[in-house]
Amino acid sequence: MNKGERNGLGGACGWRSGPDPAHHAHFLRAALDLLVNKAVFQATNRSSKVVEWVEPEALKERLDLSLKEEGVTQADLLGHLGDVVKYSVKTGHPFFVNQLFSSLDVYGLVGQWVTDALNPSVYTYEVAPVFTLMEIEVLSAMAGHVGYKEHDGLFAPGGSMSNMYGMLLARYHRFPEVKQRGTSSLGLLVAFTSIDAHYSLVKSAMTLGLGADNLVLVDVDHAGRMSVQHLKECITKARKEGATPFMVCATAGTTVLGAYDPVDAVADVCQAEGIWLHVDAAWGGGALLSPRHSHKLKGIHRADSVTWNPHKLLACPQQCSVFLTRHVGLLKDCNSASAAYLFQKDKFYDTTYDTGDKHLQCGRRADVLKFWTMWKAKGTKGLEQHIDQLFEMSQLFADKIRTRQGFRLVMEPECTNVCFWYEPTSLRGKRRHPQYKQLLNAVAPRIKERMVKSGSMMVTYQPLRERPNFFRLVLQNSQVDQSDVDYFVHQFEELGKDL
Repeated sequence: MNKGERNGLGGACGWRSGPDPAHHAHFLRAALDLLVNKAVFQATNRSSKVVEWVEPEALKERLDLSLKEEGVTQADLLGHLGDVVKYSVKTGHPFFVNQLFSSLDVYGLVGQWVTDALNPSVYTYEVAPVFTLMEIEVLSAMAGHVGYKEHDGLFAPGGSMSNMYGMLLARYHRFPEVKQRGTSSLGLLVAFTSIDAHYSLVKSAMTLGLGADNLVLVDVDHAGRMSVQHLKECITKARKEGATPFMVCATAGTTVLGAYDPVDAVADVCQAEGIWLHVDAAWGGGALLSPRHSHKLKGIHRADSVTWNPHKLLACPQQCSVFLTRHVGLLKDCNSASAAYLFQKDKFYDTTYDTGDKHLQCGRRADVLKFWTMWKAKGTKGLEQHIDQLFEMSQLFADKIRTRQGFRLVMEPECTNVCFWYEPTSLRGKRRHPQYKQLLNAVAPRIKERMVKSGSMMVTYQPLRERPNFFRLVLQNSQVDQSDVDYFVHQFEELGKDL
């Protein structure tokens, strides 16, 4: 008898979809044990690697990803799942500071497990009574932090879709006839955002038929914030060319630099011009929960709509994105198709709770539960402390490298993005050399390769306009402490010292 058989995992998985206690209980407990021990605790332990790096062809040999006529045993399946955990990037690890998502929140994780176990689709109160009411409560609480007195909103599958809702509503608000007649009679429509805004705005313009060329990119200042003066000039130019400006998207926390556009000043322009203001606060919106840092989004209550992703700065499990608007009822007016098989008007309960028709989606996950679970567990005060810790640690890192030999800040951090160059000894004192920028540009890819292959940490890099490649260390994990900040500094010095 093998180990799998002794543990009750020796039998075939079987083909029926429903759970059978006699057949599945041991497997479920073993799978949960694997996740808790390997994917949660070991994967976030500082002594573990961020990633067990294997080249693609070699990884194909180590993983059995083939799909065959006969299913495997439960023991074999558990082994395959163990390999998935082993060779995946541990995004909850304190040293994964690579993207605008990270950390592993235990309460959010449990909320997500509950969601997956119940497998709801949130479009009618009839099939999702708890989650319908929960969404209303969470959206209301978030709208309160934005500063909306009245609001509407929804959960969307990511910030890109939330931003597209903003463009969609802006166009409908200006031209409600577009819903039935289409765009052919609207003439040339133009939207505006900064050159450092998220690329989802370009995709929205493409998808909605505006055209990428009609998303006008506004200049930014030295810190990456939208130039209000240039915005005014762009709007004037568009009107002179016979176009109709209908939307401005300001960004609260740009993807690379973490810059906060001057929302209040942009709102003044939009109000004077009669243009919809959308604020993409997908990344930086979490600062609204901190009295110390909410001033960065001054004026956001004046926006017509807002994108805010709890899965970013608040470290909710992916995905969790919210779209909010101060125009009550506009989402349903814009998006409703009144499917008779779902949204019957003669139901036995109050059908105003059937909120699904205001979404572009039909089937939809209950993303709200993981965030509600976190908020319920920690309270608003706990989320505030989380945000304050992130800003404090990012500032500490910036302070440590500001005058340290070999490091050079790209700019002072405004969010928790710390952007910097690392100069190996061979480049120090040579900034006037004609090939300096070219050589510096090659440093970040080499250090990134070394850190990933060693599994020591993950920090992304990128160029930006005329700037050569620089690193962007970005914090969302409030587990990161002062010793980790010291570790990051030391790792860059070790990984780059001989380049």
